[in-house]
Amino acid sequence: MKISQHSPIQITEGGLDDSRVQALLAWHVNTARAATGRGSAHALDLSGLKSPDICFWSAWEGECVVAIGALKRLSDAHGEIKSMHTEQSRRRKGAGSAMLRHIIAQARAMGLSRLSLETGSWDYFFPAREFYKRHGFIECPPFGDYVPDQNSVFMTLEIE
Repeated sequence: MKISQHSPIQITEGGLDDSRVQALLAWHVNTARAATGRGSAHALDLSGLKSPDICFWSAWEGECVVAIGALKRLSDAHGEIKSMHTEQSRRRKGAGSAMLRHIIAQARAMGLSRLSLETGSWDYFFPAREFYKRHGFIECPPFGDYVPDQNSVFMTLEIE
């Protein structure tokens, strides 16, 4: 799926079998877990993203994977963004926003009216929290199977 006529970013469903996607996912999981309090890491790895209740997308600029993201259905109306990550050199250049807009559009097409996510409370995750706030997400209580955790920040967005 092409994002716009002016954007070279292409978002495709899947990609978990591609070594470039696997490398970006491994970087995401390893760095997120290293920056998270013990027992509070919720980033899904390759096997977790292959669950049948998860849709996964990869974003590409030519032959380079620039972002990844997933959506897990929690209920008929509620979904969770999982394992969203933008390649370091592509940050603040539109790849992450393109992926997030794509996930929101897909959630809307699935009939979901609410999207939530969990991210870390540590300084490492500050840019992610600010990114989601710029896109309209607000902090919320734990959702789904999550429990209150000083290492986690929960955010949500009502979608139409």
